[in-house]
Order: sequence, then C-alpha cells, then structure tokens
Amino acid sequence: MPMLATQIAADKTPGLEKGEKGSHETVKRSSNNLKKLFTKALRSTGVKSIFKSKTKPPKTPIDVVRRVTFLLAALDCNVDPKRFDKMQELDSLLHEMKSILYGSNECEPAVEACAQLTQELFRDNTLRLIILCLPKLNLEARKDATRIVANLQRQPVNSRLIASDYLEANPDLMDHLVSGYDDPGLALHYGAMLRECIRHQVVARYVLRSEHMKRFFDYMQIPEFDVAADATATFKELMTRHKSTVAEFLFENYDWFFTEFNAKLLESANYITRRQAIKLLGDILLDRSNSPVMTRYVSSKDNLRILMNLLREASKNIQLDAFHVFKLFVANRNKPSDIVNILVANRSKLLRFFASFRIDKEDEQFEADKAQVVKEIAELEAIGPLFSGELHKFPPTPTASGELYKTPTACIRQLI
Repeated sequence: MPMLATQIAADKTPGLEKGEKGSHETVKRSSNNLKKLFTKALRSTGVKSIFKSKTKPPKTPIDVVRRVTFLLAALDCNVDPKRFDKMQELDSLLHEMKSILYGSNECEPAVEACAQLTQELFRDNTLRLIILCLPKLNLEARKDATRIVANLQRQPVNSRLIASDYLEANPDLMDHLVSGYDDPGLALHYGAMLRECIRHQVVARYVLRSEHMKRFFDYMQIPEFDVAADATATFKELMTRHKSTVAEFLFENYDWFFTEFNAKLLESANYITRRQAIKLLGDILLDRSNSPVMTRYVSSKDNLRILMNLLREASKNIQLDAFHVFKLFVANRNKPSDIVNILVANRSKLLRFFASFRIDKEDEQFEADKAQVVKEIAELEAIGPLFSGELHKFPPTPTASGELYKTPTACIRQLI
C-alpha cells in the first residue's frame, strides 16, 4: 500500500531537525576558533609593535646612546650580571646601535645619524663603559659591542676622527684592551678592538712605548691557537702600520726587542710561530724606513747563525722566507769580518745547497736573487783566520708533489 505524503514528511522531520542542530554546533565552534585566533594575533609581538609605533615615536641616535650609557653604568655597578633585569633591553639597544653604524640589508647607514651617535657616544664616555663592561655582556652583545668600537675608529665628525683625540686623552683604555689577552674568553673581542684602535698613530705609539710590548712575545705563544693567532695579528699590525713610529721604536729598543724576537719567536719550538716570525722579520727589515735597523741586524753573527739554521728547515715556506732575510747578509756592502769569514768557511756547502734550492713555481725574481747571492758568496775573500765549527747536514727537501729529492751532503757551520 503506497505511503501518503504526510507520512513521508513525518518520517523525515526527525532527521532534518538533527541535521540542523549539528550545523548550528559547527558554526558555533568555528566562531569560537576565530575569536581565539584573533585574540592570539592581538597578543603577538608583531601586531603590538604596529599599534605601539603609532603612539610611540622611534628613538633617535642620541636617545639610544643615552639609554645605553645609563644601562651600562647600572650594569657596571651591579656585581652579578645575572641579577641585572635590564640585560635584554641593553642587548637590543646595542644591536640597534650597531645597525645605525653599519646599516642593514635594506639600506645604507645614514651619515648624519652616524655622526650624531659617534659624537654623543664619545661625549658621554660610553666607549669606556662598553670596554669595561664587556665581560658582563652576553656573547651576542659582546659581538655587537666589538663591531661598534671598531666602527667608531673610522667615523668622521666634521671631517675629523674624534676617536683618536678621545683615546689619546684616555690611554688607560689601551692598557685594558691589551690585558684582554690574559682572558681567553675575551681575547678575540678585545684583540679586534685593539687592532682598530691602533689605526691611530698616537695610539700605536703609546702601545709601542709601553711595557705591554714585552708581553706580546708571551701572548703569541699561548696554547690556545686562536688567541695566539690573534695576538700575532695585532703584533704584526703594530710593527708594520705606522712606518716612522715603528722605525723610531726599533732604533730605540733594538737590543731587548731582537733578543726577545730571536729567542722566543725565530727559535721557538712551534712551527707556526717560526713561520710567522721569519715572514714578519722580512717585512720589517725590507722596509726602507727601517734601513738603519736592517744594517745593524745583518751585521750580527748570532743573527746569521739563526738564519742559517732556518735555511735548514724541512718546511719550504720557512726556507723561502729565511732566504729573503739571508740575502740581506750577503748583499751588505759593509760586512763585518766575522760575517765574511762565516760565509767563506761555508762557501762550498752554501753553493751546493743553493744549486738544489728551488721553489714549486717559476719566479724570475727569486731566481735572479738566488743567482746574485751565489755570485756574491763565490767572490768573497776571507778576512783573517777562518773558524772551525760543528757541521749540520741539510735534511731532504720536499718538492711540490710531496716527493723528496736528495740534496748533496751540503752543510752549514753553526757558530758556537
């Protein structure tokens, strides 16, 4: 029997009511989720900063410096940096200061903003606080502080590097920076600051004349390789950047300086120390500004003995750099008699050594220098009686391929 339409409708009504109820619950849940997402978005830092930027004006470079100065002064007085509750703000401001000086990926640094920041920073003694408070800063803040101090040394204000004047009036800051090598955790930061500061001749002169110079010979042999390498880089900068100042320093401090240089660097047991030292020695002696010092150095039989020993090194790099210094002894037109006699006594062995001495790539200048050295040694005549000494054989010398070629049993007399 067919069902009536009213019966069919009646049978479907409960299902429809159930579907409508489920639909209302789904809409209600979606509405609640949207409310939660909107509330979360409002609480996010990005949205907050958008609303805040409308009511709070951005800090000027002067505002940044003054706030940093205040926080650093407070940190300096706080014995335990972990209890300093403004550290996060200080980190953020130092990063902002670095961004003003260096710019960002989107824009170059603004000249006027850099000048304002630089002037205010030196006026408020903020540089001093940054250097003194460095041990209390977090690692990232230390990196930012290091870059800030480095940049300030090159920031002109009214066409003048005011950092030079400031450091000349506050030389004790250089004492603090050099002493930073005593702490391996701070050495690289303070070392980077120091190298930028000695760009100023007045600062380099102060460090060269201080007792700190003697300490560098120990810093360059610190067991921590990265610290020793950093100290060596600073030492090289001191000894090569300002020609006239270095020449004056070497002339006045020749005896103790080269006694330390020879004993602690050239005759060091460490290969890297010897290699860097002989390279630096060549740079110093071959500089025209140091001609009087070079003449004095190549007139010493003890110095010649050290160079002969370095020529015997297995390292090709050390041999080559030693040759560039050794040739100065030979080229000296006013050789003392003991230098002449040492070269004459070892003539045959030296000539055989240079006959086999070669470098891995063709170098016309090297070949010309070697030929001149051979010619000079061959033409020397003894002055007075010759020496007798202990013989030392040269070790086999590696070629570029890593194989060994045999040198004759050439040897050099070592003076006792």
